[in-house]
Amino acid sequence: MRCDTDTVGTDTVGTDTMGESMTVTADDLDSALASVVATLEPATDRDWSVPAGTLEWDCWHTGEHVADVLMSYTMQLVARPDGRYVRFATSGEKGASAAEVLEFVGATVRILATVVRTTPPDVRAWHPMGMADAEGFAAMGCVETLLHGEDIAEGLGLTLDAPRELCGRVLARLFPDEAAALATTDPWEALRWATGRTELPGRPRRERWRWYAAPLGE
Repeated sequence: MRCDTDTVGTDTVGTDTMGESMTVTADDLDSALASVVATLEPATDRDWSVPAGTLEWDCWHTGEHVADVLMSYTMQLVARPDGRYVRFATSGEKGASAAEVLEFVGATVRILATVVRTTPPDVRAWHPMGMADAEGFAAMGCVETLLHGEDIAEGLGLTLDAPRELCGRVLARLFPDEAAALATTDPWEALRWATGRTELPGRPRRERWRWYAAPLGE
């Protein structure tokens, strides 16, 4: 889900990118990963060749996809290309176990978090949904980790309980046009609705959507 598609906000902020205040930080990437690992790690002895939720990928390849996207975000912040992704691909080793795929995901999330922590606040790098700063990539990384973690969990018959406060800040950062209208909605369900994963009362499931990678106001 390298968002190639079309809040529950709070006053909580963190400090990152060399001291700059951010509403979504590298610590949030760590929290998103911890939630996914807590859900999936007990199920690494199960068959990850089953479909991941409603996706066409199986659970194994969905994990591989998360690692590829998170590493892509890292490369964008490091290389800072204008108008394209860095030309590379990340893949899991054929025959890797489910536990090793989850380890792969964890490593790429932590690498992105490390780069977010050290990227100056004025840095921008290309994404199809706007020239993103470190906070934008952190927020997108949280969405990729949580939503695809949920896909894998669903495929394995599990339920992912995402951190609500984190989901609220991510929603506010990436979907500012929807945040206020969803203020009374469970933040995790609001984020799932905003990304076309579910319907809400009076709000049908979205078939087309986009998020805003660029800093708000740019």
